[in-house]
Amino acid sequence: MPSLRELLAAHPSLLLIDSASARVQVGLWSRGPSGESGDANKSGPSRWLVSDTEASTGLFACVETILNERGLRIADVNAFAFCEGPGSVLGIRTAAVALRAWNVINPSAALYRYQSLDLVARALGRPGVNVIADARRDTWHVAQLGSALRRVAPVELQGELVMPEHFRHWTALPAGVATTPYDLASLLETTVDADLFRATSEPDAFMHEDPSYVTWTPQIHQAPRPA
Repeated sequence: MPSLRELLAAHPSLLLIDSASARVQVGLWSRGPSGESGDANKSGPSRWLVSDTEASTGLFACVETILNERGLRIADVNAFAFCEGPGSVLGIRTAAVALRAWNVINPSAALYRYQSLDLVARALGRPGVNVIADARRDTWHVAQLGSALRRVAPVELQGELVMPEHFRHWTALPAGVATTPYDLASLLETTVDADLFRATSEPDAFMHEDPSYVTWTPQIHQAPRPA
């Protein structure tokens, strides 16, 4: 699992998109042959753009603008990274669809994924802190430093709780939860050497388990038979 610094050393240009929260964030690292911009010894990207509009428009507007500023096209990008969640499933799947389309244009580009709560937990660097996000159906995603992501019931949320800023929730927040910034520029600068990223070939939203399906059987509805 490579770190951001390792990705920058391996790829002259890296485009990162995060649509897990209500705020779309897009970062671009690019360097020339001499490595004068965005090289592996610099934690900051060439440029960040942020949009508070829906991912279906904000993501593409940010990507178009940020590439145009560098005189690049999708076909010129050497690697893509995206947040697979937890977070807004619609926003994440919008990013995944875009990446699948871009892969047709640029099939040689490498693709990496990372997780939002894992990133925040590593940036905070405090064992025992529970970084949470709404998992719907009255459950919560929970990440702790050094532990695998879990999904738990509200009664299991104990200890110090923090939720990333701009993350949507559909159920009442647990008592005592605090908000922590979800600013990718700062978070990635803090975790530049953390092994956050995983290579992938099929971008999609993170799920704790594969979806299950029930076979539909056509049946004519009838009135209940008398006992």
